[in-house]
Amino acid sequence: MNLVIMYMSGNTISIFPIMMVCMMAWRPIQALMSMSATFKLLENSNQQWLQGLVYSVGNLLGSALAIYKCQSMGLLPTHSSDWLAFIEPPVRMEIMGGGMVL
Repeated sequence: MNLVIMYMSGNTISIFPIMMVCMMAWRPIQALMSMSATFKLLENSNQQWLQGLVYSVGNLLGSALAIYKCQSMGLLPTHSSDWLAFIEPPVRMEIMGGGMVL
């Protein structure tokens, strides 16, 4: 369902796709933080570790989908031009009349 919603919301920067990405990123994080409460009923189960692993992998895939959607919308700083504010400009050295001027 989340894949269909992410596809239908598009890659434009507007309120609906940004809300969808925020919800898509927050829900798996919230689920992973409450994982011990989720599996409290299965303490005596032999397959608790396998179910917990599948649950964790599913939530991590949901987070990866949200990060991919952010990247496709252009919200992640992945190009060098996104970091130009933090780069020091090169110092030009000019030679004039035998002396160097900085």
